[in-house]
Amino acid sequence: MAVEGEFLDTVIGMTGARTEIVMLRAPGGGTTLELSSFTRPDHLPGSAAAPANELGLRNVAFEVHDLHAAVEHAAAGGYGLVGGVGEYEGVWRMAYVRGPEGIIVSLAERIEK
Repeated sequence: MAVEGEFLDTVIGMTGARTEIVMLRAPGGGTTLELSSFTRPDHLPGSAAAPANELGLRNVAFEVHDLHAAVEHAAAGGYGLVGGVGEYEGVWRMAYVRGPEGIIVSLAERIEK
């Protein structure tokens, strides 16, 4: 959905702003994630290749059931791995994918034993 007007201007401290918003919720409910992108005013330049430790919002994480399939899906959309697929103490398998706007999307799969 698109949001603009006095409400948005008040909340973000700008005048004449417009943003496009999508809300994501896991199947079955639970926490909702809001993603937004401003169409007004023009974007300020940023670093699309920012490393994971640069100040600011750099990543968002999702638990997935099939990491390999999720990485392939991201690659089909033009988003590649930042590094490689790692495994943590036999419990988690994880990868970073560079997503839209340069944000790193952390994908983690719990390893079933």
